[in-house]
Parts: sequence; C-alpha cells; structure tokens
Amino acid sequence: MTQDELKLAVAQAAIAYVVEGEIVGVGTGSTANFFIDELAKIKHKIKAAVASSEVTAARLRSHGITVLDLNEVTSMPVYIDGADEITPQGAMIKGGGAALTREKIVASVAEKFICIADGSKLVDVLGKFPLPVEVIPMSHAVVARKLNALGGEARLRIKDGQPLLTDNGNMILDVHGMQIHDPLAMEAEINNIVGVVTVGLFARQGANVCLLGTAEGVKTLQF
Repeated sequence: MTQDELKLAVAQAAIAYVVEGEIVGVGTGSTANFFIDELAKIKHKIKAAVASSEVTAARLRSHGITVLDLNEVTSMPVYIDGADEITPQGAMIKGGGAALTREKIVASVAEKFICIADGSKLVDVLGKFPLPVEVIPMSHAVVARKLNALGGEARLRIKDGQPLLTDNGNMILDVHGMQIHDPLAMEAEINNIVGVVTVGLFARQGANVCLLGTAEGVKTLQF
C-alpha cells in the first residue's frame, strides 16, 4: 500500500470515534486532510468542528462544515490529528505543519486525542524527526543557543527564502539530532525556556488512541 492509501485507511477508521451530535476537533497536515474529506461525508451528523489552523479551517468550510472558534466551546469529545512521530507509550512529536501551538491548545479541550498515522511514524525513541519549537521572533537566536545546549542543532525554518511564520505570527526552530528518551521531562524543560511559545512534544497530553496504518490493516494502540 502507498503512504496515501495508509493515511486514507486510518482517516476512515477515525470516523468511528466521531461522536454524533457533538463538536469534533480537527488537526493539521496531510493525514488530517484525509480525515476532513471523510468527515465531510457525515457532516450532517456532527454539530461543528474546531480547527487547529487556518488551512484546516478553510478545508472544513470548503466542505460546508461549520467551524467554531475554540473560545465558543466548553467541551469536545475527541480531537483527531496526525503525528510526525509517536512512541508505543503515546508520546508524540508534532508540528511539521507549523500548527503545533494551536494543535496543543485544541487537544487540551478534548476528552480524547485520537492519533492517525501510517506505520512509519511509530518509533521507540523520539527525535529522528526534527523537533519543532515555536518561538517569539525576537527570541529565536537566544532560544536556539539554549536548545543547542540540550544536545540538538536548532535551525530556523525557512520558506521561500524567509523565516516561516505560524498562524500566530511566530517563528519555528527545528531541532535536529536529538534523542528524546524522556519526552515528559524534555517537554517541560523546553517549555520553560523564555521566548518559547510551545514545543512540539506531546507527552504530558499524549494520544489516548493511535490508529496506525500498516500493510496488514489498521492497528489500534491504546495508551
């Protein structure tokens, strides 16, 4: 099966976790896009969606799905999103699509985080995928030095020759070459660096369920 076929399979499987008549939180990225397209087929069964990025909001609206501002929402049964890496314990690296802060905020409101990913994303140790860190623009150099002191190599994410700006107007540092053996401790340490908005480690609020696309079918991991 191709990677797109695996992503489609887990997106279809995730529909079973959508609670009828309720609001669903929706992530950002290629796998989340497959889920949005599947969600459109049952849009009459849901109340609305909350998007983790402007790109996701636009895709949801293009399907005629109502998108609510998170400030209007007090409860949400599920948040469904992909991951760049996930461990057998449910800790994740996210932020390849530069939406890590909003993803973490929306996920914090949901009762359950359902991760949808192809089998290549399951790893024993996080860090082969560069760890995204969203930073206030004026702080990117000082934060990069502090991240380098933790054993990685922080590089400013560039797009079209300019530093990429998130939906929040901030920059992204991608930390290469780290082996993250204690995701919970690393998440706390990086979040405590002045100038950091959010680190793309989802360990304190990891996944509750991971739907993993494999050649043998969709495997369900519970955490």
